[in-house]
Amino acid sequence: MGATTAAMVTAVVGVLGTLLAPVIANWTTKRQRAEESRVEERRRTFEDRRAAYTAMNRASRHFHTMLKDALHRLRDGVYSDEDRAQVEEARRDYRDRYAESQMVVPEAVLRASRELNVVLAAIDATAKRIDRGLAGEGETAEQALADLKAAEPALTALRRIMREDLGVPN
Repeated sequence: MGATTAAMVTAVVGVLGTLLAPVIANWTTKRQRAEESRVEERRRTFEDRRAAYTAMNRASRHFHTMLKDALHRLRDGVYSDEDRAQVEEARRDYRDRYAESQMVVPEAVLRASRELNVVLAAIDATAKRIDRGLAGEGETAEQALADLKAAEPALTALRRIMREDLGVPN
């Protein structure tokens, strides 16, 4: 290879380098932006799940507490309109948090939430029947309080599953 050939090869490589540099830089930038976008989407999804879990946990525990308080007041004969309104507000908040979470949480969390919901809904219905004087045989505030104890392991299981999904060590 002569000096002329070497000069031509060098010139061609130089021109190709000059022409391809912006293309390569553009391609690299697009890849970086796509990766940043994926990372941001994963972070946003994680934050959405964490917010849903926090709201579900708070609402389910609050509803549980309000039901327990209502049953104590029913048992003691001091259940008031204000108590009814507070239980109803807690029930609606619990229902709303569950509905919102259905779009962002995995099936394992929904399954655990449904198991808890079965217990809480049954106790809520029992408390309403007792309050209205329509309690069935064996339906008392004392029995409902004992039945409500069944929700405690379900509350703990729900929290554990949510924490595991978020990667929080137990």
